[in-house]
Amino acid sequence: MENFNEIINSEQLTLVDFFATWCGPCKTMHPVLEQLKEQMGDRLRILKIDVDKNEALSASYRVQAVPTLMLFRKGELLWRQSGALSLSQLSEIVKDYLRS
Repeated sequence: MENFNEIINSEQLTLVDFFATWCGPCKTMHPVLEQLKEQMGDRLRILKIDVDKNEALSASYRVQAVPTLMLFRKGELLWRQSGALSLSQLSEIVKDYLRS
């Protein structure tokens, strides 16, 4: 697998989901992310990062709550939010960045 920096530095819009296996809201986000991937296809890459297995990476991005979602393109953090979102909310956010 490519490393984290290679992925977020790519031209492709990448949604990073910092999650924990024990987190209830994270579990509700799983089907939302799957549906979003179906909608967006190759226009969006989704990367899931388990905060318990990737503590240094999570700390470097100051992830203090899960789920924390971040959008990257060419290494630039475009958007960040903590907490669960509906498919329609997340889809609209992603579409805005796909247009830009």
